[in-house]
Amino acid sequence: MDIAYSVKGVPIRLTYERWYHITENHDELASYFHETLNVVEKPDIIIHGNNGSLKAAKNFGKKKWLVVVYREVSKNDGFIITAYFLSTKPKGEIIWRQS
Repeated sequence: MDIAYSVKGVPIRLTYERWYHITENHDELASYFHETLNVVEKPDIIIHGNNGSLKAAKNFGKKKWLVVVYREVSKNDGFIITAYFLSTKPKGEIIWRQS
């Protein structure tokens, strides 16, 4: 298990079991473990997700956005739900932006 800290300072867990689940569905992410954690810590934008989740997104060049969906359960705990690539900037209400 590895931990990244969200922009609010909340520790966000990424277990190896969850990583296996993510890469089973999105095999193109297999070599992006550390980048996935980095997106939580240093996103370009954060968007409201479904059911209280947050979507951290970072641009990796032309037509390549890495989106990491996570949940902050409390001030001291959170976890990554999934991650995926998009070819366009993710849609939704931006609640935080890199300055």
